[in-house]
Amino acid sequence: MQEEKPFINPIDADKVAQNPGLLPYAHTLSSGVIKPDDLGKIKSNALMAMEQQTDMQLNQLQQQIQLLYNQAQEIKARTDISVWIYQADIGFDPLINHTYHLYEKDNGKHFLSMVSPKEWGRSKKFKRFIATVKLLADHTWDVIEKGNSEEPINADQ
Repeated sequence: MQEEKPFINPIDADKVAQNPGLLPYAHTLSSGVIKPDDLGKIKSNALMAMEQQTDMQLNQLQQQIQLLYNQAQEIKARTDISVWIYQADIGFDPLINHTYHLYEKDNGKHFLSMVSPKEWGRSKKFKRFIATVKLLADHTWDVIEKGNSEEPINADQ
């Protein structure tokens, strides 16, 4: 039987890497070139992308806030006209989803009528046409058409 000779590695142990794939540099002449990253450029691109994303989200929130504000204004206007109508003279029982017309008399009082401004003819019984309205299910009034008055519709009058 032959005696086995112990293997002697001709490469110096100090010059061999245990995990060559984890080295921050090429460990052989045929290895790929490793260039350090430009951290300033990476951070700048990341910051620009983050700013773009947050600007987009802030714009979406601003649009949503504007929509909510507009809806709140519409509800306030419906409430104001509802108060004004319920303070007016009403000689009938208004029905939901029916259209009515709000007028101001010569004495400054308001009244609700089923007769539109075009249907009065020469015998108009009002000083000013204020609005055409529709009674909604929640007993507020939707303004379909405003009169040609410059005065805003305000329930505090």
